[in-house]
Amino acid sequence: MKAMIFAAGLGTRLKPFTDHHPKALAEVNGKTLLEHTIKYLQRYGIEDVIVNVHHFAEQIERAVAENDGFGSWVTISDEREAVLETGGGLQKAAGYFEGEENFVVINVDVLTNLDLGKMIATHEQSGSLATLAVMNRATSRYLLFNDEMELCGWTNDKTGEVKMARAAQHPKPFAFSGVQVLSKNILNMPFSGKFSMIDVFLHFARTEIIKGFDHSGNVFIDVGKPESLEKAGYLFE
Repeated sequence: MKAMIFAAGLGTRLKPFTDHHPKALAEVNGKTLLEHTIKYLQRYGIEDVIVNVHHFAEQIERAVAENDGFGSWVTISDEREAVLETGGGLQKAAGYFEGEENFVVINVDVLTNLDLGKMIATHEQSGSLATLAVMNRATSRYLLFNDEMELCGWTNDKTGEVKMARAAQHPKPFAFSGVQVLSKNILNMPFSGKFSMIDVFLHFARTEIIKGFDHSGNVFIDVGKPESLEKAGYLFE
């Protein structure tokens, strides 16, 4: 199985580090976030990855080359000209997944002990178009699921905005963890340019099954701020 690591973001929450470096090269216990993510995927037998780059792209390319891909086969998806967000980034890299029935996508700035093997097996058994790792945790934006853990909408608690893809009487809010297992047909997305995977999920949820994989109780850190990097240092080697 192959995977994509989203590493093209500007990482503005990690300033001042990201004024001179990409967030993927921020370190936790002497290892970059990129290395942590690649090693995490290796634990589940995934050693063939593509990494999208934009902000200080050459630094990521150099780190990959100097460390022999941290033990994996690493391909670079170059977004130097324009950052494409998550959906556009995956669309640009679509050719990399030719011949794959399913693949994993993960944000470079999340650290977790989520059992990815179990999540992949659940996805394959369900036959869903996408399986999204979600948790019960406080955030400003939530994915909404019905009782069968099928995606039905999205909401922003700060603005009150709600987007519904299908009817649900009492949808349950979950925070998205930035880890997803996707089936190849999701690459037939009717968008172009710069767009979010959330838009893709909501589009397909109208007619296809997008499942949530609840991993509440797992260790999880969104390493987006300097203080979260410090906290991660106590939890991840």
